[in-house]
Amino acid sequence: METTREHFERLVAEALDHIPEELAKFMDNLAVFVEDWPTPAQLAGVRGTLLGLYQGVDLTRRSPVSYVGAMPDRITIFRGPISAIARDEQELVQIVTRTVIHEVAHHFGISDRRLSELGWG
Repeated sequence: METTREHFERLVAEALDHIPEELAKFMDNLAVFVEDWPTPAQLAGVRGTLLGLYQGVDLTRRSPVSYVGAMPDRITIFRGPISAIARDEQELVQIVTRTVIHEVAHHFGISDRRLSELGWG
């Protein structure tokens, strides 16, 4: 489903806005970006379609000693692959929301395996 970058960015922002405040208040030093497609470096070792990517040091591995002066963690949501698999607006919203939640969960230290067990894989 084709969508403009502006519309897609709004969907990502709305997904972030729906994260409960009880969790959102713990998100720290995190930046969220929208890119059209993953780069070859981002795809390295990835099988299948990459809809989103978390890069950083998750909250469970941070300490005041090891995380001083660190650049923000980065979540990238990829418009191209998501738009390519969404059949309509409703599915686009669902995939964006699921992808944002999945990547934010990585920021909290939740693994892909655990996300799959929880139904968010």
